[in-house]
Amino acid sequence: MKTTLYEKDGSMVAVFEGRLDTAAAPQCEQDLKPLNDCTAGEIVLDCNALEYISSSGLRLFLSVLKHAKPKGIHVFLTGMNADLSSVFKMTGLINLFELR
Repeated sequence: MKTTLYEKDGSMVAVFEGRLDTAAAPQCEQDLKPLNDCTAGEIVLDCNALEYISSSGLRLFLSVLKHAKPKGIHVFLTGMNADLSSVFKMTGLINLFELR
């Protein structure tokens, strides 16, 4: 699992590559900490190369949302494949995030 953060046009982008499972979640959580300090713009969670997400990964996505919403920061999911979309729909989390 690899997580890359970068800034683009005032937005913070997190790119996920591989499997975000229970084993990968602790490192990914550390990698995502800078997103908690965002004060403006938007956050894009790029899932184009994300192959799998477990409940631990879903919890990390929710944590990003929890820190962003009170500051008025929008969190977008992008690049969702059919399997990921299915997981987000099944859990009802698809309604909490904005899609691109």
